[in-house]
Amino acid sequence: MAIAAPAPLRAPSRRKPLGVRVRENLSFQGRITLPMALYLVFTIVPFYWIFLFAFREAGSTAWFPWPLTFDNFVTVWNEVGYRFFFWNSMWVGIATTVATLLLALPSGYALARFKFKGKGGFMLVLLCTQFIPGAMMLIPLFQAFNSLGLINNLASLIIADTVFGLPLAIMFMQSFISKVPFELEEAAMIDGCSRFHAFRLAVLPVLGPATIAVGSFSFINAWNNFLFGLMFIHTQERFTLPVGLSFTMGEFGVDFGVLAAGGLVAALPVIVIFAFIQKYLVQGLGAGAVKG
Repeated sequence: MAIAAPAPLRAPSRRKPLGVRVRENLSFQGRITLPMALYLVFTIVPFYWIFLFAFREAGSTAWFPWPLTFDNFVTVWNEVGYRFFFWNSMWVGIATTVATLLLALPSGYALARFKFKGKGGFMLVLLCTQFIPGAMMLIPLFQAFNSLGLINNLASLIIADTVFGLPLAIMFMQSFISKVPFELEEAAMIDGCSRFHAFRLAVLPVLGPATIAVGSFSFINAWNNFLFGLMFIHTQERFTLPVGLSFTMGEFGVDFGVLAAGGLVAALPVIVIFAFIQKYLVQGLGAGAVKG
């Protein structure tokens, strides 16, 4: 008669009881939720305060702006001159974005695809330029633009914003292009394309997220730049939005309604840009941010 083998001993379960796991999960969520809630309040309250002053009637102390009034926006746009400031900033931002992309794309491609002496040193110099504050270069830039007759000309802002934003744009493009397989270009060149046409047909279509990310940062930096606009532009008709916004504050008082309305006008294009390109921006940053 066969004797059955004894059942193997089971190791004691190390899984925690359900009650313990639930308490730990709730405790972890509490540690995360409370700081995030505080940060959300810290972020939203200033925006609500601007919204409150912009849409509230003059002299009102209500905590909710009802009925809504657009008098402050009419004053900002027609009397203060924001219709000039807005289009000046738009022109500077678009021109800076186009110039930055036209220079960053071929430069990033050259750094990603070609090997040459001093390449590492050149990349280090590009990185070190990000530590130079713009205020440090105001005097030499002013002298250069003055000798070229570009003072009180929006072209000076476009050139300065492009120069200061170009190193970061080049490094970003180089990192992204280096992740695109070179076999795509080889296949195009085997079919008879030149190197330029191979880049245009095989690589450039893949660079959509990176191009949108670089262009967005270039536009926003040019849109928000206050220092160059204050130093290089003298007449009110050519002010950009940040400079015009600073001049809404009087010497003996501040009209907070007009100031808040001007702040919302200045923030609206940036909010719209991020709302429409958020998906592409995350893709571009994720693809080009890490380089081994």
